[in-house]
Amino acid sequence: MEVRDLTLRFGGVTALADVAFDVGDRQICGLVGPNGAGKSSLFNCVNGYYRPSGGSIRVGGVDVLSVPAHRMVRLGIARTFQHPTLQPDRTVLDNVLLGGHSTLSGTVLSAMLALPGERRRERALVTRARELLDSLGLAGVERTSAGDLPYGSQKRVEIARALLSGPRLLLLDEPASGLTHSEVGEVGELISRIRADHGLTVIVVEHHMGLISAVTDHVVALVSGRKVAEGTAQAVQSDPVVVSAYLGAA
Repeated sequence: MEVRDLTLRFGGVTALADVAFDVGDRQICGLVGPNGAGKSSLFNCVNGYYRPSGGSIRVGGVDVLSVPAHRMVRLGIARTFQHPTLQPDRTVLDNVLLGGHSTLSGTVLSAMLALPGERRRERALVTRARELLDSLGLAGVERTSAGDLPYGSQKRVEIARALLSGPRLLLLDEPASGLTHSEVGEVGELISRIRADHGLTVIVVEHHMGLISAVTDHVVALVSGRKVAEGTAQAVQSDPVVVSAYLGAA
């Protein structure tokens, strides 16, 4: 992914100002900064929720700002959210299957008539969803209502839903928020395994610096909508501006 001079304004408020950085193929990039730094705003620009005031974002050479938000998933961009956006009364399997609708290539007519080709595609999608649940440690809960799962498991369901769309770029928004210490370690291992198993580029917004240090190849720090540091996790954590603004040191 290539971000160049990205600027986002809401009236007189500048949420992002001339942000620029690259994320290499199959890298895990950490996006860090204090609350209000612009991290989620940047994610919202990448997946089409926001239209920036200036600059460019390219994923796989494609200018994503020229693509409607509802077609982002077809570009291979998938996202999770800080708080899981599941349908709590639906089963875990149903929630995951929502991520696969864009991969079904049949027509509206074939779906309405339940033609054999459409049924085969749907069966394959269910099989793939179950495989993802198993790989994420959720085997045996597919018929459980998503709202009945522990918080950490709900976050994994959301990751499974994102993976079912077959992305090449996965955006993870605070995957460790609200988790116990042991669960944070498991999430770190999970992120590394997802990159290895699926060959993905991953961008992680996260406040948990231990997790960022453990899994990332590259880190970008934002403060007040501007990039203030970039490099390895160790280099960014020792940057004076980051220490002052993000880690709260004098």
